[in-house]
Amino acid sequence: MPFAVSDSVSGVLYTALDGVSLRQQVVADNIANVDTPGFRSTTVSFESSLRNAIANGDFADGVAEVPVTTTPTNSPVGTNGNNVDLRKETLSAMQSQYTYQLLTRAVSDRYSLISASVAR
Repeated sequence: MPFAVSDSVSGVLYTALDGVSLRQQVVADNIANVDTPGFRSTTVSFESSLRNAIANGDFADGVAEVPVTTTPTNSPVGTNGNNVDLRKETLSAMQSQYTYQLLTRAVSDRYSLISASVAR
């Protein structure tokens, strides 16, 4: 029997997954443009907005508007006008990948727990 869960924990998990997913896309774009003259790298920020939404009880019905912002970085610019720091971007890609894996595991475990309790 399929079921849908729309509670605050699921809302937080899915919102975090969306933010991390966007971060992965932005980091991949930054890395892909490491040699593009004039390219300026960007970052993704959503964690403080997510914390504020949780603290304010905005996820009471399982859904909340959490702003995700992309901002150009202030990294020093090279001679070709590009400011992508490949070491920083690679580290960010790895951190985002691990965070995404943890979040998807949390979602999976949560649904397994709910599924087991519904089956009883």
